Amino acid sequence: MGTVGTLRSAGVREGDEVVVPAYGNPEVAEAVVELGALPVYADVDADSYCLDPAAVADAVTPRTAAVVAVHRFGRPADMGWIRKTGQRHGLLVVAEDEPGAGHTDRDEVRRRRERAAYLDGRLTGVATPPAVAGHTYEQYVVRVPGNGRPDRDAFARALRSRGVACRVPVQTPVYRLPRLRRDVYLPQTERAVDETLALPVRTALSRRELQRLATACNALGGLLQPAF
Repeated sequence: MGTVGTLRSAGVREGDEVVVPAYGNPEVAEAVVELGALPVYADVDADSYCLDPAAVADAVTPRTAAVVAVHRFGRPADMGWIRKTGQRHGLLVVAEDEPGAGHTDRDEVRRRRERAAYLDGRLTGVATPPAVAGHTYEQYVVRVPGNGRPDRDAFARALRSRGVACRVPVQTPVYRLPRLRRDVYLPQTERAVDETLALPVRTALSRRELQRLATACNALGGLLQPAF
């Protein structure tokens, strides 16, 4: 049905507020705007990059009609606490996968988890994602220590020059995009945008390529001063 259809069928209408993530997936906020409702941005949890349940609770007002949470990078959002907030305030709670997620076979997920576990045990130059049950590692997202975006971007360029196909997963907070702009500042969202980098864990990677990736990250990370 999609976000628009789900919200519309639940009675979300013009003038309502819908709590949405500020980190990634602008199409969620765009769906809210399409209905004439107002997207209200909530901050993310520093470990999962999904909606922070406490931030969701703080964002609720008498005009709030719904909350849309997104499972981020293959890690499930904390839907238990978010649904409790929804029940307390009588809100619709919608959980969505990121585009392209949710259609991976079990064997591929197993292999990605093996690669993630290998990197968890080898990487020292970056902060690795906390290992949690249910994580499918659609993306393996690390934090680069140092001085935020300048060091992260320099780190990414250096990795690419060594043949590592890394990418910045989210370029800017949703609330800074032209059509979705709001005068807010969410610290964990800002920090995540500035520090995160997605490293490859695709199943085609050989063990030697993983070793080369870890060696490159550790050598570069040693040049930076941790910011956490």
